[in-house]
Amino acid sequence: MSNQLTQLLGQWISLKDTTEWVLGTVYKTEGPCYRKAGAMMLFNGVGQQYGLLSGGCLESDIQTHAKKVMQTGQVLTLCYDGSDEDDVSFQLGIGCGGTVHIMLQLVNRENEYLNLDKVWESLNDRNGGFYHQKIPKESDDSDKIDESEIQVEQNNWFEPNIAEERKGPTEGIQNHWFVTEIKAEPHILIIGGGLDARPVVSIAKELGWAVTLCDPRPANARPEAFRGAAAIIRTLDKSLAVYCVDQRVDAVVIMTHNVAMDAQAVALMVGVERLLYLALLGPNARKVKVLEAVNVEESDLPTTLSGPAGFDIGGELPESIALSILAECHQAIFKPC
Repeated sequence: MSNQLTQLLGQWISLKDTTEWVLGTVYKTEGPCYRKAGAMMLFNGVGQQYGLLSGGCLESDIQTHAKKVMQTGQVLTLCYDGSDEDDVSFQLGIGCGGTVHIMLQLVNRENEYLNLDKVWESLNDRNGGFYHQKIPKESDDSDKIDESEIQVEQNNWFEPNIAEERKGPTEGIQNHWFVTEIKAEPHILIIGGGLDARPVVSIAKELGWAVTLCDPRPANARPEAFRGAAAIIRTLDKSLAVYCVDQRVDAVVIMTHNVAMDAQAVALMVGVERLLYLALLGPNARKVKVLEAVNVEESDLPTTLSGPAGFDIGGELPESIALSILAECHQAIFKPC
């Protein structure tokens, strides 16, 4: 199962009233940690867990504490110190050596599901926003809190669709509130549905990404061979560029093995402004040939055209090539500028 938040909430949404639920969130880390601040996980009353807050070593212990939250309804904070031999996390075998601070909150109808249903709706529409969580105040904490600000925040756990407009601080702890920027999982479009596209689709799906496949040739991109693709498009025309904008495609990999079709696909990407990754299969000489075929300069494209696609990891088989392409794509999407 993918650990993307969209998938976690997708599992939860239809079952949200069938049993007790607890949301676990990493709200602060110190030193090297497997998951960073903002990571979320769901626990339910029948012992099921969705997601990860560590490398798998802490989840069973967290589940025990989640049961207490289900019984009391009280917010609970946990601290696991991987550098302290006397700490439970060290005894559980946490290997990163860092310190993880986790908050557990009951999720039910009475507290409006902590607005997780609204987060799910926004992510399902491939939108985002900012998610606010109140951190319990420690008994010895003397910081003053603006009560009027708290009232506003209490009525606005989730701020959808304003990531590009929001002013001031975005993520992190702010006046006893932990704010997380919520983003939809990456959406990758693969143009070309040959045999070598299969591992690209399957690995991207395993990563929890949204995957669209495009190939107008009837013999290619057969649904039974590409079950990981959420959509298969059979037209290679201007409607594809519109689709990329409307569906917020983040990355495009062109691998039709046909110069004319590759050139057509490249030309369609000129007007898709928000692409973070664009790649073309084949050597550099072929990239030049493709660009010349449609009289397009690399500078006309919304992002650098990677060709050959992927990192040079010495791979020859389709699986290795797919791994190299998606690793480069992953870096383009997630690595901080």
